[in-house]
Amino acid sequence: MATFADINKVSRAPDNRQVIRIGVFIPTECQLLDAAGVDVFGSMSYEYLSVLDGLLPKEAIDIAPSIEIHYIGSVQAGERIPMTSNQAVVATNHYSDPEVAPGKLNIVYVPGPDPSNQFPEGAIDWLRRQGATEGVDILSVCTGIFVCGAAGLLKGRDICGPRAIQDLLKSKGYEPKSMRGHELRWIQDGNFWSSADALAM
Repeated sequence: MATFADINKVSRAPDNRQVIRIGVFIPTECQLLDAAGVDVFGSMSYEYLSVLDGLLPKEAIDIAPSIEIHYIGSVQAGERIPMTSNQAVVATNHYSDPEVAPGKLNIVYVPGPDPSNQFPEGAIDWLRRQGATEGVDILSVCTGIFVCGAAGLLKGRDICGPRAIQDLLKSKGYEPKSMRGHELRWIQDGNFWSSADALAM
């Protein structure tokens, strides 16, 4: 079996270390490069670093959190969610699954879809409830800001988003407090983190 086959599916930490549960939320489709950023979290996990035992200081492995990553869509678990470059990811969960209900995740990571997409109302309501849940951070990447806007998560907040789409964002009526994409790569407002595109310079 491949070395990385089961990494980050479930916590494999042998002790009581912190477990961080991340949901990559893709209600319709997304840019492959936007979704790839979640690998930064996976690569910092106990599960990943322990595979590299002997190559890294033991202290680095000992302090790493355990990380579980779920791929959440509007399709059923086991079905494919389309991405760019003729890629796809297999959903581990439908958004209605109790395992990923509000309060079960620590982070909801929202990679960017085609901004002209219509998003399923049930999926948008799920994201809205996640954003209103204490202890859940929402991370928007690139055009993921449109998914978050549809869920009402931009209202009254300082937001970023890609520089080239600031006017399009404004036209959607999401009512942010300010739009900072023309000057910043990312910004945090409360539990909402928004960023420009994955290659922002």
